[in-house]
Amino acid sequence: MQMLMPGPQIFVERTLALIKPDVIDKEEEIEDRILQSGFMITQKRKLQLSPEQCSNFYADQYGKEFFPNLTAYMISGPLVAMVLARHRAVSYWKELLGPSDSVRAMRTHPHSLRAIYGTDDLRNALHGSLSVSIAEREIRFMFPEVILEPIPTGQRARDYLNLYVKPTLLAGLTALCKEKPADPM
Repeated sequence: MQMLMPGPQIFVERTLALIKPDVIDKEEEIEDRILQSGFMITQKRKLQLSPEQCSNFYADQYGKEFFPNLTAYMISGPLVAMVLARHRAVSYWKELLGPSDSVRAMRTHPHSLRAIYGTDDLRNALHGSLSVSIAEREIRFMFPEVILEPIPTGQRARDYLNLYVKPTLLAGLTALCKEKPADPM
């Protein structure tokens, strides 16, 4: 009798990447480097942050000396937000980015994205989440509609279905029953 063993589970981690306003014209080139490094881009959007949104996103930096300059820089133009996925995405993305100070990155990690596209410690071209938990918070901030892994199971899945899916299905099916279209598709 052969026992069936479940296949190995590979946890696909996600992280947030931001292409900052001063290098938005290098978006395609940067995305190519990201994809060549083994990441999948699962979500992407271009947006312009308001001062309030920027302050909320960087709330953990509030009160630091550079905060006003950071806010001014981040609202100076559009940026691209992306959700990157792969095994150990947070650590691999941080490695690809290099040190946050671009001048230091140029000396110590010359092939990193910040060494190539950044100019100094403020204008460092790209953002990366520092940890998995911070990545989840930042992804929810930039993509409030996204469902993050792990996909809920058990009671959490039932709660999600009851809160979001069933009311939508009920409304749609009720409308179909009332209208009785000849071709419901």
